[in-house]
Amino acid sequence: MTDVPHVPVARRLLANRMFLATCVACTGLAVCVLAVLIVSIMMDGVHRLSPDFIANFASRKPDQAGIRAPLVGSIWVCTICALTALPVGVGTAIFLEEFAKRGRLTEFIRINISNLSGVPSIVYGIIGLTAFSRFFGWRAGAEPIELGSPESLLYIRLPFGSSVLAGGLTLALVVLPIVIVASQEAIRAVPNSLRQGALALGSTRWQMVWRLTLPSSLPMVMTGAILAMSRAIGEAAPILVLGAPLMVLETPANLMSEFTVLPMQIFNWAGRAKASFQEIAAAAIIVQLAVLMSFNALAILVRQRLQKPLQ
Repeated sequence: MTDVPHVPVARRLLANRMFLATCVACTGLAVCVLAVLIVSIMMDGVHRLSPDFIANFASRKPDQAGIRAPLVGSIWVCTICALTALPVGVGTAIFLEEFAKRGRLTEFIRINISNLSGVPSIVYGIIGLTAFSRFFGWRAGAEPIELGSPESLLYIRLPFGSSVLAGGLTLALVVLPIVIVASQEAIRAVPNSLRQGALALGSTRWQMVWRLTLPSSLPMVMTGAILAMSRAIGEAAPILVLGAPLMVLETPANLMSEFTVLPMQIFNWAGRAKASFQEIAAAAIIVQLAVLMSFNALAILVRQRLQKPLQ
């Protein structure tokens, strides 16, 4: 048995303080860089904000350009993404943590879900292009199958093509691993004693999950949902792979409508040489930050309303 070398208390305290100081310095540096970026964007774009900038469509003339189409498209895509990814992700986490048998297969699935969180978003764009836009080449060259009236909100055309529905489902693939991992951690944080007490009182496993585990883990689940939607609203690469146009002169009318999103419009304007386009790109960034903060505030409000004490 080897002896553990003795480290003086003063040296350990010094090492702890140095590590804490390093962490605080790195955090402060990141916050300062973020503050400089936000201030720079505000200075460049705040004078471009106006009701006309929100109401107008994109234009080749900077003074007449607006973000109506990409703003509405971003709201459509993020809504479809949330309605798809959140129920599927939370349901998958509940099944893996509460109902699936412990074994190699379950552990293999958990590891792969964790690994999917680090896959580049453009890979999901390729998957969305193949699975949703083209349906794996199904009916290639043939007339698409239409379900419902083109004037209806729920009009469906198979395959989906470069539609707002394909964009929302593709972004759902991007954020789904984040939702699953965050929901798993939230469910694990619920004490086992509460589960055992509920089962001992005669509750079924589903009643225990629905009335105890899920309400208790909901704050952390909503936190993961906020992080996931924050990533979804800023993604441009998957939408670009789907073939969404950079300039759209109408807002989506149904699930099969063409669309564009704010990150793509910002990318388009920021790549132009004129300083006026740089300014409206900064103004669009401000609007996107406002939309992101609004979504986050709504999610936090829902989390606070649905939160229940463990008692």
